[in-house]
Amino acid sequence: MDITVIGEGSVLAAPDILRLHAGVEVRRASASEAFSAARAAAARLSEALERAGVPARDVTTVELSLGPEYEAYPKVSAYRAAQGVEAVVRDVSRADHVIDTVAGVGEEVRLNGVAFELSDPVRALAGARERAFRDAAAKAAQYAALAGRPLGRVVSVSELRQAPPQPVRAAAMAAEAGASISPGTRQVTVYVEVGYDFA
Repeated sequence: MDITVIGEGSVLAAPDILRLHAGVEVRRASASEAFSAARAAAARLSEALERAGVPARDVTTVELSLGPEYEAYPKVSAYRAAQGVEAVVRDVSRADHVIDTVAGVGEEVRLNGVAFELSDPVRALAGARERAFRDAAAKAAQYAALAGRPLGRVVSVSELRQAPPQPVRAAAMAAEAGASISPGTRQVTVYVEVGYDFA
């Protein structure tokens, strides 16, 4: 092996899945009252998500808590109960509708954030790999030409640790669509180490 180069390839992909983190939180005089109220509010939240088009299989409980709040320890002022869910929205064009529906459930509702992801990252990675390999081939050809020798065959290929998908802002896209929630795009990058022989 006479030439070893590292190629870099990146592609932009639009996320098509939204993960919504939401929940309910209540405070009551007793633990049993707080827990019952939280369960009832969580049931209303689940019903609202289903009405908004999120099936039950895409809703996962991620938090369940109950505990005292102190006015001045050890005097308990109230009991706090909370239940949180992660809802997977598989059509990001409906994100605003789903969020508005959740917010309308009642004062117990809490919105705790959103995350976007690609449903098919393999396709984006394949495109990034192709670009990385072409980049490596171009570098190797340049080095061979600089050395005054013909480039030979590929003798080794090794994919290096890939960078995580990076968000790219797309405020203009959101403004054009009239949406307050924008998935933007994700940059998927792959690095590949390729070894060549001289011909």
